[in-house]
Amino acid sequence: MQTQEILRMLRLPELGDLGQFFRSLSATTLVSMGALAAILAYWFTHRPKALQPPCNLLMQSEEVEDSGGARRSVIGDSPQLLSHYYDDARTMYEVFRRGLRISGNGPCLGFRNPKQPYQWLSYQEVADRAEFLGSGLLQHNCKPCTDQFIGVFAQNRPEWIIAELACYTYSMVVVPLYDTLGPGAVRYIINTADISTVVVDKPQKAVVLLEHVERKETPGLKLIILMEPFEEALKDRGQECGVVIKSMQDVEDCGQQNHCDPVPPKPSDLSIVCFTSGTTGNPKGAMLTHGNVVADFSGFLKVTEKVIFPRQDDVLISFLPLAHMFERVIQSVVYCHGGRVGFFQGDIRLLSDDMKALCPTIFPVVPRLLNRMYDKIFSQADTPLKRWLLEFAAKRKQAEVRSGIIRNDSIWDELFFNKVQASLGGCVRMIVTGAAPASPTVLGFLRAALGCQVYEGYGQTECTAGCTFTTPGDWTSGHVGAPLPCNHIKLVDVEELNYWTSKGEGEICVRGPNVFKGYLKDPERTKEALDEDGWLHTGDIGKWLPAGTLKIIDRKKHIFKLAQGEYVAPEMIENIYIRSEPVAQVYVHGDSLKAFLVGIVVPDPEVMPSWARKRGIEGTYAELCTNKELKKAILEDMVRLGKEGGLHSFEQVKAIHIHSDMFSVQNGLLTPTLKAKRPELREYFKKQIEELYSTSM
Repeated sequence: MQTQEILRMLRLPELGDLGQFFRSLSATTLVSMGALAAILAYWFTHRPKALQPPCNLLMQSEEVEDSGGARRSVIGDSPQLLSHYYDDARTMYEVFRRGLRISGNGPCLGFRNPKQPYQWLSYQEVADRAEFLGSGLLQHNCKPCTDQFIGVFAQNRPEWIIAELACYTYSMVVVPLYDTLGPGAVRYIINTADISTVVVDKPQKAVVLLEHVERKETPGLKLIILMEPFEEALKDRGQECGVVIKSMQDVEDCGQQNHCDPVPPKPSDLSIVCFTSGTTGNPKGAMLTHGNVVADFSGFLKVTEKVIFPRQDDVLISFLPLAHMFERVIQSVVYCHGGRVGFFQGDIRLLSDDMKALCPTIFPVVPRLLNRMYDKIFSQADTPLKRWLLEFAAKRKQAEVRSGIIRNDSIWDELFFNKVQASLGGCVRMIVTGAAPASPTVLGFLRAALGCQVYEGYGQTECTAGCTFTTPGDWTSGHVGAPLPCNHIKLVDVEELNYWTSKGEGEICVRGPNVFKGYLKDPERTKEALDEDGWLHTGDIGKWLPAGTLKIIDRKKHIFKLAQGEYVAPEMIENIYIRSEPVAQVYVHGDSLKAFLVGIVVPDPEVMPSWARKRGIEGTYAELCTNKELKKAILEDMVRLGKEGGLHSFEQVKAIHIHSDMFSVQNGLLTPTLKAKRPELREYFKKQIEELYSTSM
């Protein structure tokens, strides 16, 4: 068949007429085709690219030979445990000096007054003030050695870091003090650590310290240095009981006039004694060296180096307690790379306002704050249609996250999530959560909604902060990642709870250069925590997952027996119940003389009213907290979640009391790391617990 005949059959122009055919195309058609081509070209060059993981996500850790089942990270070029990342940053003093050098004396510490922009101290200003303060301390009978412990009793602020760096510059040791550890804790720490000098922020804290001296409870305390102005009467009161009170500026001026050359520490030298908040007994002073802290954040750097490495233009918002190692390690990463740290105003209710003013790129959080963000987002979706649209958008973005794409410029961000991102300043590129278990549901949603990389770590003060960390690219939830390159992790049998290493379950033990040296002047508890081979026994129960990641499944520390002999781990139960939509906080209580559990529940004031309305129950928050019908509905929802979570019948609460006020650090029911203080909760709700047992028998 001739070509012309084929073209005629297809009703196309003959070859000789093709020129006329193209000339007949309208200009509009050509423009449209050009636009389509441009769009396709733009999409191919700008299409979102999946993040490339640093290792095979199906094998994130491997067993160490001849180690009794210990596992290590597969990230890194050497099988040796990582002790440092940079050769010129092996101590906390060197870490800051490195930041000073590479930042070119850029901005370092930021603070703000209400409704004002942030003001900044440069790296050189901070370094100079630290040397002046340290020199001033030497003029006030302090020694430049690791036997000299300096207390810091203050909220997060630039002067905290200056005081810390002053200690490091002259090989002294920082001991954070905080009054939320419980009655007498400050007195106990001062005496245990033989502290003669304390740097405080406010006159009220100086008064607290003086009261201890006046009662002859802390005879060794001789010098109080105040960050803020104070009245002459306070100085006179101190003089009466033998305590010198000076302003921080006066001590810095003294040091400037009598400057001493730095006496830098060695990596093996003690840097900080961090008294853990604990939940029973006196706090324990975990002794951490410079090498411990450097090793821990070096492990973090090694895991993230190819994906989201810290930069000089990074900005961190500081609001988690500086007395907690999680905050301190993350800050150290920023200083090491010449970044900035901006401090909140001191009021957590103004945190969002501070973030909008600061525009941080790094946001360390605890799960409780993530839960609040999640609840607030969904509470604003107050109709079935809004909620459906929100969930639909989240699922679309979660599908991207599962394929490795993390971004904040999709159509779903424009329509639904940009306001949430703007509330955090609009620049966050990394969120790190730790200190407590995070809900997989909350974590999965926020990874999508916030459009940034969200990492979860696990650890404790005794291993500096973290010992596991999410591997970049693994955005699944329900585990705490693989071992950091600075430590090995093994599990050991827990016979009484029926956890066996043969099944990949057991108590989590950690060994490596990030593990502490023991508890200050407490050999008995040190021996309980550290075995002869240097393994730290955490008291947490873990399970290895097929990909080589670790899942926290239980806790050994707060286990008790019920009357029938069954062991119960209340925190594991609480972590299931907290997923109940109207529940903000929950405390599960058991008694060895009783056969069942009871609970104290604090409803979420933003979520519960709408949750109640859906069930036909109206009223104010206070009225709802006393509504018996609503209490029954909450209990039923908790039990439902318990069944779905695999709880045995004896692990389910049989009765609950609704409490309207949140557990908090201020009312003494939470530790500064926002963990439940179980003895205090038990005592606080003693009457309600007795009533629950008496009416539920």
